[in-house]
Amino acid sequence: MVMNQDLTAALNLLPHGPGFRFLDRLLSLERGQSGVGEYAMRGNEPFLRGHFPGQPMMPGALLVEAAAQLAGVVAQSDPEIPPMPALKLTAIRGAKILGTAKPGEIIRLQARVLGRMGNLVQAEGTASVNGRTVLQVELTLGGEPPPLT
Repeated sequence: MVMNQDLTAALNLLPHGPGFRFLDRLLSLERGQSGVGEYAMRGNEPFLRGHFPGQPMMPGALLVEAAAQLAGVVAQSDPEIPPMPALKLTAIRGAKILGTAKPGEIIRLQARVLGRMGNLVQAEGTASVNGRTVLQVELTLGGEPPPLT
């Protein structure tokens, strides 16, 4: 398990800017294998203005993005494999959006790396709110091969 300051450093591996980061903090990280994180729905996110007026909720596509961001942090933290430049979500399989999150709720994310092949990472992710699963998804992340040293 990784110490607190290392969790913050791992979170900084995300290339996303503040307006498109759906991972506020890491709760645990088993480098290169699995991780648990959280995103707090604040209620002031720009996408909530239109999704949906009077009944704001996290779009399912952004739940998938949040799971992919956590999977990316897990993959990029592998002590045996250097981080890949430009790692991004390249495929989604078996996505089940079973619910959503509303302002004031905390989304708990879990991701596990299932395997790697070259510059591709296979992972699975889940999201839950108040102990209720709202997302299950299989992800493929792809990046440029790490620079040769």
